[in-house]
Amino acid sequence: MLEILIVIQLAFAAVACAFLLFINAPYGRFVRSGWGPAIPSRWAWMIMEFPAFFIIAFLVVTHADKAGVFGLLFLLMWESHYVYRVWVYPLLLTSPAKPFPLLLVFFGLCFNTINGLINGWSLIAMGKFYTVNAWASDPRLWTGVALFAVGFAVHARSDRTLRALRRQGNGEYAIPEKGLFRYVASPNYLGEILEWIGWAVATWSMAGLAFALFTIANLVPRAYGNRRWYRQTFPEYPPQRRVIVPFVW
Repeated sequence: MLEILIVIQLAFAAVACAFLLFINAPYGRFVRSGWGPAIPSRWAWMIMEFPAFFIIAFLVVTHADKAGVFGLLFLLMWESHYVYRVWVYPLLLTSPAKPFPLLLVFFGLCFNTINGLINGWSLIAMGKFYTVNAWASDPRLWTGVALFAVGFAVHARSDRTLRALRRQGNGEYAIPEKGLFRYVASPNYLGEILEWIGWAVATWSMAGLAFALFTIANLVPRAYGNRRWYRQTFPEYPPQRRVIVPFVW
């Protein structure tokens, strides 16, 4: 069953990438009519991200004997991200009532449910390999943890920069100039990609790899759309800024 869900997730990533290369998902700066009923964005983020927070925690905690010490460590990493996504990020939104299509909330619920199941089952199944003697000194663990931590810091700081900018402009968009925004259009997405690459390396699992690939497939097209939007909206937008990887692309 785990293998089947991973294949489904990888297929979902391919379809999402193909779709998002041509159509900007209608939320945030790309919100528009024609996508059916909508709810306030604050509630949308809370609802659709909650399964990823809850399901993996339930699975790992109820199978703690199989997940082991490192399974619990990985759970802590995971939940540090989703506490931020389910509660902190939505509560700090500068435009909490901006409409968010229910259709996207439904897709988000489906994905996060599957993703929580896949990664929860994977931690339980691989618990016997995450032994203290073997994994504590493995460079994959600490490289992955470091990538995750750096990614989370970049992600959260970039979100904070955007919030401060919108408060200064009374909710209106402007060109961000601080932090990694000096180099790329979407450092918040770069940070999230680094987080889940770090997760994949630290857990060294197909479930982690599938999630990292989905994150890339979802956020890279969005980042490309963001830079295109900035260039079209602000003629003075710095032309040297890359899409998502500083000095590269």
